[in-house]
Amino acid sequence: MIETPPATRYDAIVLAGTRASGDPVAITKGVKHKAIVPVAGTPMLVRVVTALASCEVIDRIAISIEIPDVVEAIPQLEILAEQGRLITAETADTPSKSVAKAVGALGQRFPILVTTADHALLSPDIVETFIEGLSDRDADVVAGVASKDVIQKAYPDTKRTYLKFRDGQFSGCNLFALMTPRAMQAVTFWRRVEEQRKRPWHIARAVGISSLFLYLTGLLTLRDGLARLSRCIGARADIVRLAIAEAAIDVDKPDDLDHVERILGTQEP
Repeated sequence: MIETPPATRYDAIVLAGTRASGDPVAITKGVKHKAIVPVAGTPMLVRVVTALASCEVIDRIAISIEIPDVVEAIPQLEILAEQGRLITAETADTPSKSVAKAVGALGQRFPILVTTADHALLSPDIVETFIEGLSDRDADVVAGVASKDVIQKAYPDTKRTYLKFRDGQFSGCNLFALMTPRAMQAVTFWRRVEEQRKRPWHIARAVGISSLFLYLTGLLTLRDGLARLSRCIGARADIVRLAIAEAAIDVDKPDDLDHVERILGTQEP
C-alpha cells in the first residue's frame, strides 16, 4: 500500500501595522486602527485571519500589530488565540522588519505565508490556489501575482499598479511564501530598499542598472526579471500566477473600501 505523503504545513503572518500619521481609511470610518475597519459588516482583519484559519494546511497565524488589545477585543480572534492558533507579534518601523520579527515569534519554522490585514477579499480559495501553485516551485521566496488581463476582465474600473514586462503586465497580490530560511535574504534586501527609498539612485544600483534599463525600455521578460532578482537578493525567487482577480484587490484608500464592499455585495448573501 502506497501512503500519500502528508501535506506541507504552513504558518502565516498577517501584517496589520498602520501609519504613524494615521490611516485615511481608518480616519474616514472613525476607528482607531485600520485593521478593524468593518468591510460589509466584518472587520477586515477578521476576514483575512478567517480565510487563513479555514485552510487545513495553515497552522499558526501571527498578527503583526502595534496594539495587541485590538485583537483581544475581537471574539472571533480570541477563540483562535485560546486554541493556540493565533499569536501577536510586535511591529517594527518598516514592513520588512515587522516580517522578520514575526518570523522570530513563530520560531523561524518554514514555510511561512505572508499577507496583509487590508486584503479584505482574501478567501480560502485564493489561499489554497496559491499554496497549490507552490508545490512545483523550486524557490526560496514566492510571490502571488495576477495579470492585468485577468483583473481588467473581471473589474474594468479597478485601479491597480502594474509591473510592465515584455510578456505582460502584472499586479502583486499581497501574498508571499517564505519557503526556506534563505528567503530571509529577500527580507534583508527589502529592508535595504526601504532604507534607501529617499535615494532612488541607490535602489537602482541595488537592483542593477542593466536590469533597470531593460525594464524601463520594455525589453525585460518576467522570467528574466525573476532570474536577475534572484541573483541580486541571493535567494531563488519565483511567482505563482493567480487567475483570480480578487487576489489583487486590497483596501489602501477609502475608494478601495467602497469598491471591495460592492464586490462582496455580489458574492455574499
